[in-house]
Amino acid sequence: MSQTIIENKQFNKIDFKEQSFVKGDYEKCSFTNCDFSNTNFSEFKFIDCEFLGCNLSLVKINKTTFTNALFTDCKLLGLLFENCNDFGLSFSFDNCILNHSSFYKKKIKKTIFRNSQLHEVDFIECDLTQSKFDNCDLSGSKFENTILEKADFRASFNYSINPEVNKLKKAVFSLSGISGLLDKYGIEIDSTS
Repeated sequence: MSQTIIENKQFNKIDFKEQSFVKGDYEKCSFTNCDFSNTNFSEFKFIDCEFLGCNLSLVKINKTTFTNALFTDCKLLGLLFENCNDFGLSFSFDNCILNHSSFYKKKIKKTIFRNSQLHEVDFIECDLTQSKFDNCDLSGSKFENTILEKADFRASFNYSINPEVNKLKKAVFSLSGISGLLDKYGIEIDSTS
């Protein structure tokens, strides 16, 4: 059964809690100020799509395809990206709230997280090689058996990453953020001296 293909369409200020969202393959579409909260995106495809100022909290994304998807000024609370289709999985996040979301075991190399809030996000066993966390708050986020090689954390804060159980080769951190690598040891760092 073939899905509906929707190309180059703009969706503005639509509340999809009130109106149904057609299951299909969305290519080069833009969604601006739409409310998708609690919508079911299972088995949808989003290729080269952008989401601007949208609420995607608690959206179901089982076997959903995101290829080159851009999320800007979006609220993405509790999304289980771990359930997404692995094929072609790629996205970036700018000025988004991703609290309580999960990327468990996902291969998302070179992903850009910019000016975003990532509280209690699950990055366990995730491959974040060459990813960039630019001015992100990672309070309570979990990193365990995570590949962070060549990842850039220089401008981010509130992370706690144990170097003994994560791969950090050539990852970049700022001097002010170094305490996030030493949390496990209970070391106090005095920045006044």
